[in-house]
Amino acid sequence: MILVIVGPTGVGKTKLSVELAKIYNGEIINGDAMQVYKGLDIGTAKVTKEEMDGIKHHLFDIKEVDEDYSVFDYQKDARLKIEEIKSKGKVPIIVGGSGFYIKAALYDYNFPKENYNHHDYENKSLEELDQLIKNKNINIKYDNHNKKRMIRILEKIDNNIDIENKELKLLYPDTIFIGLTTTRDNLYKRIDDRFKEMIIPLIDEVRPFYEKEIESKALQTGIGYKELYPFFKGEQTLTEVVNVCQKKTRNYAKRQYTWFKNQMNINWFNVDYECFNKTIKEVSKFIDQNR
Repeated sequence: MILVIVGPTGVGKTKLSVELAKIYNGEIINGDAMQVYKGLDIGTAKVTKEEMDGIKHHLFDIKEVDEDYSVFDYQKDARLKIEEIKSKGKVPIIVGGSGFYIKAALYDYNFPKENYNHHDYENKSLEELDQLIKNKNINIKYDNHNKKRMIRILEKIDNNIDIENKELKLLYPDTIFIGLTTTRDNLYKRIDDRFKEMIIPLIDEVRPFYEKEIESKALQTGIGYKELYPFFKGEQTLTEVVNVCQKKTRNYAKRQYTWFKNQMNINWFNVDYECFNKTIKEVSKFIDQNR
């Protein structure tokens, strides 16, 4: 059995994953593209040592912030960890919000390495990326304000990967997909409150990167990192930065929901934040019935 726990940022995936690992003798595999990087802890809400509660975690802090790490790399590493954990008689539990990474690990995506690690599209504008996709004459809907999504589309086309991914085969038939959800108002409030709470420690986390003039792909991708650079330069107030990051995080959560609902067969559970144990029991009951 493999357990996969997905959902938008801030919904409670980390806590559930640790509790399920205790119940099912599991080990956790990171399913978040940003949490592979060392030093990106506060802004990515990375699991702390205390939160791990003795459960072994994999694929966290495996890359420096200025190193490249692609979905191709994750696919290879995650599959190795799945086999490693299973060989010990334990249950692999993949947890995170990077849907494309998780799906690439579990389904039969084929990424030719020699092409996929090229990032020729990073420096192009939204308008240029939009035009490149239109030039491909591909019948696909996409958000032409979502740079990351458009780059993925172009990379898939370059590598002859089916954009719709309709025929992809699940490589691990014993996988159970769990999704955590809550009302939009509740989620947005949790996102806003969390960012207010973490902004001061986040400043301490980001400042060394700014002082070293590091502007790597990882820092440009994660919300809360590049946004603080204008604050350090005196170009924006802290309130302005917080507002921008809250809005970007809410939009990101909305995109996560859309992606998971369209790309994976997820079994969704509403989180009871007043009594999280109820959510744990509800999810574990479902797992027991479907394993």
